[in-house]
Amino acid sequence: MGVHDGHRARMKERFLEQGLGSLADHEVLELVLYYAIPRRNTNETAHLLLERFGTLKNVLAADIRELQEVPGVGKNAAALLKLLRAVIDRADMPAPPREPIRTGEQAGAYFVQLLNGEQHEVLYLMCLDGKGKLLSCQTAAKGGVNVTAVSVRQVVDLALRSGATAVVLAHNHPSGVALPSRADQFMTRQVADALRPLGIHLLDHIVVADGDYVSMADSGMDLS
Repeated sequence: MGVHDGHRARMKERFLEQGLGSLADHEVLELVLYYAIPRRNTNETAHLLLERFGTLKNVLAADIRELQEVPGVGKNAAALLKLLRAVIDRADMPAPPREPIRTGEQAGAYFVQLLNGEQHEVLYLMCLDGKGKLLSCQTAAKGGVNVTAVSVRQVVDLALRSGATAVVLAHNHPSGVALPSRADQFMTRQVADALRPLGIHLLDHIVVADGDYVSMADSGMDLS
């Protein structure tokens, strides 16, 4: 038995008996890291993560390369933290639509639920097959959704990997109204132009704000 095995066993038992609320943030990280760092004290690493990123939420949201810059955090530990964040995000997503997506109203209703309460600007890509069945709905960009070649390439890559025939873009305006900006419109045309030669149709771009949405297609924007 290793020197830290007794402490680990007590921490796990405390969590199982008293729940996550009985643990401080550094102890939560310490416990999570047990499953990626089997034979080393993770307490110091947990403290270093919080010192670097400030909060538990920020640790889970950090870039995987930034996580690995923290002493004691290797590839496995960084991957586990990113997996944890992805699982939380997945669990918070609304149930996928059962009916084929064929209208801006259907897409808008889904994305209003998905983006409800989101404090940062996020760009989603909904990938559909030829019958409008949902193949995937993935994050294409976070932070500012600006027109960059990187974001366009990301959208194209996600669409190709999903085997999409058609896609719907959606993003939110956390502190604004659900009206497409000029930058939104320009990005939409950039994505449509990039997808068209690949035989993938951009059906719509939904802009969400304050529980409401605007469909660019329904507003008269030519996406063809």
